[in-house]
Amino acid sequence: MKKTLLFLVISVISIVTFAQSKRKLNPNDVYHYQSINNPQVSPDGKWVLYAVSTPDSVKNKSTSDLFQTSWDGKETIQLSYYGNGGGNATFSPDGKYISFISSKAVDSVDNAQLWLMDRKGGEAFQFSQLKQDLQSYVWSPDGSKVLLLMKDAEKKNKKSKTKEPIVSTRYHYKQDVAGYTDSTTTHLYVMDIKTKELIQLTDGIYSESQASWSPDCSKIAFVSNRTADPDRNSNSDIFVIEAKKGTQIKQLTTWKGEDRSPVWSKDGKYIAYLRSTADDTYINYDQNILSIMKPDGSDVKLLTVSMDRPVSNPKWGKDDKSIYFLVDDDRQSYISKVDLISGKIDQVIGGDRSFSDLESNPNGEWLGVMSDPMHPTNFYTLANGTLNKITHVNDEWVSHIDLASVQGFKSKSKDGTMVSGLFFTPAGVKAEKLPFILFIHGGPVAQDEFSFDFYRQMLATNGYAVAAVNYRGSNGRGIAYSKAIYGDWGNLEVMDLLGATDYLTKQGWVDPAHLGIGGWSYGGILTDYTIATDTRFKAAASGAGSAMQLSMYGIDQYLLQWNEEIGLPWEKKGLDRYMKLSYPFTHADRIKTPTLFMVGQNDFNVPSEGSEQMYAALKTLNIPTELVVYPSQFHGISVLSYQADRFKRYLDWYGKYLK
Repeated sequence: MKKTLLFLVISVISIVTFAQSKRKLNPNDVYHYQSINNPQVSPDGKWVLYAVSTPDSVKNKSTSDLFQTSWDGKETIQLSYYGNGGGNATFSPDGKYISFISSKAVDSVDNAQLWLMDRKGGEAFQFSQLKQDLQSYVWSPDGSKVLLLMKDAEKKNKKSKTKEPIVSTRYHYKQDVAGYTDSTTTHLYVMDIKTKELIQLTDGIYSESQASWSPDCSKIAFVSNRTADPDRNSNSDIFVIEAKKGTQIKQLTTWKGEDRSPVWSKDGKYIAYLRSTADDTYINYDQNILSIMKPDGSDVKLLTVSMDRPVSNPKWGKDDKSIYFLVDDDRQSYISKVDLISGKIDQVIGGDRSFSDLESNPNGEWLGVMSDPMHPTNFYTLANGTLNKITHVNDEWVSHIDLASVQGFKSKSKDGTMVSGLFFTPAGVKAEKLPFILFIHGGPVAQDEFSFDFYRQMLATNGYAVAAVNYRGSNGRGIAYSKAIYGDWGNLEVMDLLGATDYLTKQGWVDPAHLGIGGWSYGGILTDYTIATDTRFKAAASGAGSAMQLSMYGIDQYLLQWNEEIGLPWEKKGLDRYMKLSYPFTHADRIKTPTLFMVGQNDFNVPSEGSEQMYAALKTLNIPTELVVYPSQFHGISVLSYQADRFKRYLDWYGKYLK
């Protein structure tokens, strides 16, 4: 009896101690949060290969290593150490080797090469000695060859220490991360594994991508834009070529929008692929349709038109009678399948969670990459409708965090449109007149889902109610919902954001006297639009936004979109549109909200000029404001200390004005 009582006392103390050990997220948690990606199922179906990206505080960046886990999740083996995992890792078709791309310098060769590692252990070794820059690769199904996608070698003056001038001749001359784009293109090569003989299949002014072998290893399907000037449209088509020298390319698709992601059926009789809903006119507000065709381009069937939802990651079922795929649908991302005989579409597994990748096992089972609001991304096997978690990345770390609770909600905008959102509240805190942050997703064609959200959890665990709102322009609600904002930014989206804020206020969940707003990219743009429309927000954080849209023409990577959607600035109709969409800047005197502006110095997606202009305007108007520019960073902030700094600035800025 005494032993039982003692056991109960110890148990209670343990539970209390564990509960007390839980804490809020803090900015330094960027040094703990790992990501898991690129799952590859072994040919025998017994193992899953993947990469884990781990923050390295010394290098001030995340580094990647390779792991493999048994299909039942009972055994995990680390294959590489110290960030030497390379990229695009996969199994060789015979299962003996693991291959990956690395630019580790060997024999004075510093461009990316193909490396191999014995699955049983041992050091990886450089397999190729390529002069061109290797972008990606695909093993032939029989393992005798490997298809290489390589970029043309750039001509460099090795004698001069001074950098060569940047010369642009392309219409699409800027791209985030890549910088000023050159005229080099990416082509297909086949390498014989035994002899290392290299055969070039394609050449010329066009680039190839997304290549896929036919099951009999005789042909390769690939994607390319072979219009007169690829930079001036959003077209892409699927082509096929025989895997031998001197063969002709055959075009399979002719849709003016995008045809991409070709995947051969196991018997080689069909190719599944994704086709854009829209032609090139509305390509920026698009969603994919799952389609199939025969390898000669005939017998085309559009399989998911009736869903009016974006689909991705098509994978053939074991018997080639069905295709499995992912669907984005109103805050969820779930697994569905289509029966190719009846055309019937069925959900395989769904719920308030988010699947982000899907891989098949030769035994007919599936591997899903999944997260939900309380659990970061991990891998799960799926058999007979049952999920089994086989990886545990971040589990130990997140067990010590007092995560915010998350619930879905729907609000009505003033024009009657129903809008879906997610509402975060601090753990153990009643949703009653809490200080509030409306944190807006970018895109705009994206959606906030029932997934693990590090950003909003950071804000919510530190005492705020936080909302994520899928305003018009978001996906997951059909193509018309996405296209509703075409050429009319900062109108319907702001109506939806304010409608959600009104709803949460009327519920008594948030304090109308302590409202904050923020976001990054299009979320930053909408922050500017919203505070120029409504003065109720007491603090804002606008990241990588733009406001004087006319000044963005020609300095970002979206020249084609500006022309198609807004118009030409030197024509009156276009100029009027640019000025109308620039109201946060042209009416900056309406803004009363203290605003923090942040941006990457080298951002070619949404350049720093937009944030600088808004900062200058508010500074001139004596509205409290700060400008933070992260050196050498692109649209995404990759340096860990800068990531932590950004979170700290969020918490300090909102804390100053909302608490």
